[in-house]
Amino acid sequence: MISLLSLGFTLSLDNFRISIVLGGLKPTLLQSVKTSFIFGLWDGIAPLVGIIVGHYLSEQIDSTAEMIAAVGLAAYGLFVVVRALLTPEHADPDLRWARRGLPLPLSVDNVAAGASLGLAGYSPWLAPPLFAVTTFVMSVAGHQIGRAAAHFIPRIRTDLLTGIAFVAMAALVATGTSDA
Repeated sequence: MISLLSLGFTLSLDNFRISIVLGGLKPTLLQSVKTSFIFGLWDGIAPLVGIIVGHYLSEQIDSTAEMIAAVGLAAYGLFVVVRALLTPEHADPDLRWARRGLPLPLSVDNVAAGASLGLAGYSPWLAPPLFAVTTFVMSVAGHQIGRAAAHFIPRIRTDLLTGIAFVAMAALVATGTSDA
């Protein structure tokens, strides 16, 4: 059980990092909870798919997971940058686009993890809900940390800074410098 908790924590770190950056958009607690719930749901469904589909999918997904994540992060980052430059309003004030565009690229690696767990004999009733709850908690925490940090940067448009951070993270993932 400790190893499963450790894996759940490790798999939720990508959502935690993204949530810290999303905190720059200064979401309300309700927006943070909604977004984190969706991130957690996807991070619970992805290993379930992996457990069910198995080893074949693990080999196919594992090689492309980082590129899918990089494309998703870059697309959202560019969306936020362009919106921040074109309009005086915040780029994604209710995180609607974050909830629609980020869960899939952030959860692809969990499919491969789920396939490995299935091969190791883990129950589909234990790992996916555990991963979902872990991701939810880590995402809410990340949003709040990012939101608090954004209040220390009063003169810069935090949504523009957030978009630039997403593009930079995508570049790091694409070059293999960082995992998504």
